[in-house]
Amino acid sequence: MLLKSKFKLATAVGIVLSILSLLVHLFLANYSAGGITNPSVLKDHVLPFGSRPRPRRLWGPLSTLDHLHPYAEPRKVYPAPAMQNGFIYAKIYGGFEKIQSSICDLVAVARLLNATLVIPEIQATTRAKGISSKFKSFSYLYHEEHFIAALSNDVPIVRGLPKDLREARKKIKFPTVSPKNTATSEYYTTEVLPRLAKSKVIGIIINGGKCLQSILPASLEELQRLRCRVAFHALKFRPEIQSLGSQIVERLRASGRPYLAYHPGLLRDTLAFHGCAELFQDIHTELIQYRRNQMIKRGTVKEQLSVDSVSMKINGSCPLMPEEVGLLLQALGYPSTTIIYLAGSETFGGQRVLIPLRAMYANLVDRTSLCTRRELSDLVGPEAPLSSDTPHPPSPKSEKELIEEWKKAGPRPRPLPPPPARPFYAHEKEGWYGWIGENDTEPDPSPIEFRRQAHRLLWDALDYFVSVQADAFFPGFHNDGSGWPDYSSLVMGHRLYQNSSGITYRPDRRTVVGLFQNVSDHLYHPPRNWTLAARQHLNNSAGIDGIIMSAMMSKPASFLAHPLPECSCRTAKSPAIQSVKDKHGELLFGGEEECPDLIVRSLAKVATKNNEPQNEDYEGELLEDDSSQGMQESDRSDTNKSSEQDEEMDPDD
Repeated sequence: MLLKSKFKLATAVGIVLSILSLLVHLFLANYSAGGITNPSVLKDHVLPFGSRPRPRRLWGPLSTLDHLHPYAEPRKVYPAPAMQNGFIYAKIYGGFEKIQSSICDLVAVARLLNATLVIPEIQATTRAKGISSKFKSFSYLYHEEHFIAALSNDVPIVRGLPKDLREARKKIKFPTVSPKNTATSEYYTTEVLPRLAKSKVIGIIINGGKCLQSILPASLEELQRLRCRVAFHALKFRPEIQSLGSQIVERLRASGRPYLAYHPGLLRDTLAFHGCAELFQDIHTELIQYRRNQMIKRGTVKEQLSVDSVSMKINGSCPLMPEEVGLLLQALGYPSTTIIYLAGSETFGGQRVLIPLRAMYANLVDRTSLCTRRELSDLVGPEAPLSSDTPHPPSPKSEKELIEEWKKAGPRPRPLPPPPARPFYAHEKEGWYGWIGENDTEPDPSPIEFRRQAHRLLWDALDYFVSVQADAFFPGFHNDGSGWPDYSSLVMGHRLYQNSSGITYRPDRRTVVGLFQNVSDHLYHPPRNWTLAARQHLNNSAGIDGIIMSAMMSKPASFLAHPLPECSCRTAKSPAIQSVKDKHGELLFGGEEECPDLIVRSLAKVATKNNEPQNEDYEGELLEDDSSQGMQESDRSDTNKSSEQDEEMDPDD
């Protein structure tokens, strides 16, 4: 009897302990899911945004940069264009980023030479046969009427040459030039201008995305502001692109939450130029090496065909892979439910390289998941049908033909015929990679491939619009050192001009790779402060330190990647910031002029409109942040705030 009572008592104690254990587990799960609010979270770091808080250090604005505002209007005497020296027509080769940069340089050159600019010809659209007849070349991407009207006080622009000059151009009676990426203003005034004055028409062929050096003399400062007016005001996308882009932004924010735009920068040409083939496997490595061999033959690449991709990666010359970007976003504290918009028309490696990032962030979306096929096809417009480049199987033979072949097949007994070759399916032949399974040389682009290249311009333009409007932006590859304009740098420069206080990360790839290398070298005893170190570096890269470091590399290659201080102004009550110059004495940050009264009054109206009761706490904290000069950018690392948001990642995970 005593034994039974002890057994019952032990059973009851076990049941009680199990219930307590279950309650503890439920309590911990509720806490980790955000059911309990941490009392240490400060209100000044959370913005009311829909039904969820919006941490300032993840989504902005940055108080250290909110004194900068866009201002690209002329500062000095800027007479309207008078008597013209002639006409300039241009052919632009390359992708979206090269087109965008080249047009800005062309307008500046036309102003420098006092010439009339003919609407530039985008070769990726002119050689694509059968695309929509509604749009011709320039108008395939941009709003022609707005472009001409917005620059009417800067450069006279016409849609085409006069009839007599057009006929002479067809007979190749006018000279053409193909300037280098680093062509100086003296080159145009001493070599191009005399030829223009003599022939009255000159053609400019642009292959490298630029036709004028990025940093101009101080006497030509107004040309820099003209570049800003072209890139950020005159070059508006055609209404169909803007409308669909606005719809995408609305759909991304439909849940009342912000979104982050991410451009991987995984382009075949970029990977081949920097020798990053070994970061991929099998067929992708062969494709990169083949393109690199082509670049070596053309003289674009001066190095050997085979290079150590690991050393190039450590040197910061290769893009960050998507899984690395996912780990960095986790280190920053972005929850797994963050909405990430994948920008760019090409991601080399396809969906396979995005699998790790999608596993970390399930809300990874792109234009194809946010738009219907009808919406995308309407953007492309009606197109003439083209024959497919997929090989068709031979037509089946009739019974009579088979009998005739059998009779002519030779004496009997006959050996068995070889088994039929494995058929190539459609998905194996589509795209620019299908040839590598059969040939050693890449075939010339087919008409369908030319059309796809034109379509990629539309997708890049659409993603550019969405990325500029994003609440945060993370580049996978920028400042690549090639001297060509790159997509991410153009987006970052536009965001810096339009909204300086927005969150735009500018990671130093060499530092980031060093952080990952530190973990690889200590797999069994990884440093526990890795997350904090990565977070501090990325937070600093979004502030003044990151802008200065990025400007030193990006501005010599592309002015549009860092349009400061020429195209910005500061408010009168802005904090005193020391000017920063490069080794040549050029201003990189600071030294901006004060904003004119018109801009100050408009900013005051916006501030008054936004100063509503539900935002009182936040506005007060903004003023407090601005008045506290002792707060440094490094405070954003939040080393003493390990759980600021209910869904943030724990630094020790």
